[in-house]
Amino acid sequence: MSVVPDDVTRRTWLAEERTWLAWWRSGITAATAAVAVGGVVPRLVDESRDAYIALGAGYALLAVAVFVAGWLRQRAAQSALDRGGYARLSAVWVAALSFAAGALALATFFVILVG
Repeated sequence: MSVVPDDVTRRTWLAEERTWLAWWRSGITAATAAVAVGGVVPRLVDESRDAYIALGAGYALLAVAVFVAGWLRQRAAQSALDRGGYARLSAVWVAALSFAAGALALATFFVILVG
């Protein structure tokens, strides 16, 4: 006999799944920025390409970090749901990803402004 979760549990599992997919969308967005800034833009500008390539590499690393954070978050949330508990998002991940994204955005702004 299988256990059928009640509606609240089912909704919680589905919300957790949607959250994991949101992490994926964010990672894909950062990966797209990496291709655009580090791969496409250097072919379009007449100035030094090094800064754009470095920024693209930074966005690629951010994408990897988002994918890893999403995977770890999904594992923690699923484990907590299985126990009937809750798993908080690590403040370290929030700070690290926020700082990295902000630094890349500012660096991109600076490269565009100076270029």
